Amino acid sequence: MTANRATTTDVPRDRDAARRFRVLAVCGSFAPGFRGGGPIRSVARIVDTVSEHVDITLLTSDRDLGCRDPYPGLSGTWVNRDRTRVFYLNTGSLSQWLRLWRELRATPFDLLYVNSLWSPQFTQVPVLAVRLGLIRAGNVLVAPRGELSPGALALKSWKKRLFLKWWGPFLKRMGVIWHATADKEASEIRAVCPWAHIEINQNQVALPPEPLSPSGAYDGPPRLVFISRVSPKKNLDLVLQALNELSTRVELDIYGPLEDAAHWKHCEAIIRRLPASVRVRYRGEVSPEDVRRTFHDYDAFVFPTRGENFGHVIAESLSASCPVVCSDRTPWTEVLESGGGRVVRDLTAGALAAELERITAMTPDERLRARCRAGETYRSWRRKTPDRNILDLARQTLTSVAR
Repeated sequence: MTANRATTTDVPRDRDAARRFRVLAVCGSFAPGFRGGGPIRSVARIVDTVSEHVDITLLTSDRDLGCRDPYPGLSGTWVNRDRTRVFYLNTGSLSQWLRLWRELRATPFDLLYVNSLWSPQFTQVPVLAVRLGLIRAGNVLVAPRGELSPGALALKSWKKRLFLKWWGPFLKRMGVIWHATADKEASEIRAVCPWAHIEINQNQVALPPEPLSPSGAYDGPPRLVFISRVSPKKNLDLVLQALNELSTRVELDIYGPLEDAAHWKHCEAIIRRLPASVRVRYRGEVSPEDVRRTFHDYDAFVFPTRGENFGHVIAESLSASCPVVCSDRTPWTEVLESGGGRVVRDLTAGALAAELERITAMTPDERLRARCRAGETYRSWRRKTPDRNILDLARQTLTSVAR
C-alpha cells in the first residue's frame, strides 16, 4: 500500500468519527524500513486490515533500525497510509517532540498500543505520558514481541531483570493489557508478570494461500540459508559452529542486516576456521518483497533462534517450499514437526550438526520431496490461520466492558 504525504489538516474526518475507536499505536520501526524484521510487517498488517470502526494514529522513528540517516523527506512529517496517520519522529529533535505532543494531547484516545517492552522512546515515554495525563488514553495494550522469551531475557539479563523490578509493578498499577501472539508467548508473559491480563491473537500474515512450487532437484551440494537480523538472539554463531562439525560438502548463504557488530565479528572468526568443504557467503540485506523468492532457491532455512513470539520469516520460508530447521522456542514446533522441517530442542552445536548431517546425507530427489512436504504443510497451515485484527478485538473487548 502506498503512503501519500499529508499534513494533519489534510486527514479527512467524517461525521461518524466521534463514535470511532481511537488508537495511538507506537513502534520503533515501520515502513519504509525493513531492518526491524517481523514486527514491522505485523504492525503494517494490523493497520492495513483494521475495520473502519477504528482510527489509528501511528508514531514511529524517522529512520530504519540501526541507520543514522532518516528516510528522505519523512522526518517530522505526517503521512497518510490509507486511513492511518503516521508520524515519523526524529527522537533527537526537541522541537519535533513538542510539536507531536501538542497534536496528540488534543485527541482523547481509547487505547495506547506499544510494540516493545524495553524501548525508551517508543514504549516508556508514551506509557509515562499516559500515566501523567500528558496524553489521554483510556487503556494501554503492550505487545512485547517475544522480548520476554527465556532466550531473549538471557541476553543482558541483569539489566532487564533490574528494569522489570520497577517497570513490571508500574504496568500492573496502570492495569495494562498484554498482547500475546500464541499460548506459548502468553505463558512467557505470565512467567514474568503473573498478574498479567492477556489477549491472545495470532499475527496476521500478508502471504498468499498457495506456496511457491519447488523447482527440480538440484544436483549440487545442499544449499542452506540464514535470513534474519545478525544478532545474538538469532543465533547465527551456533549455525556456524554446527557447520564446523560437518564432514560433507554444504553451502550456507547469510542474508540480513549486521545489527550487532561484535556478534558479526565473532561469526567471521568462526567462518575463517571452517573446513574447505563448507562454503559460507554473506550476501547482504534482502528487501521484504524479495525474501520469499530468495528462500525459493534453497534446500533448508537454518534458524536456531533463542525465541520468537511469532516468526514471520518461518512462514515466508515455508511459503517458498523451503523446509525450516528451527529451535523449539517459536510457535511453529507443531507445524514443522508435521512436515515443515525439523525442530532442534537442544540448542548445542552437536545437536544442530546432527540435523544438518541428515540434510547433507539426502539425495537431490529426497531434498526435493522434503521441499514439497514443506509447501504442503504451509498450505494446510495457511488455510487454518485465523485473520482477526488485534485492534478490532481490543475494541470489542473494551467496548463491551464499558457497557
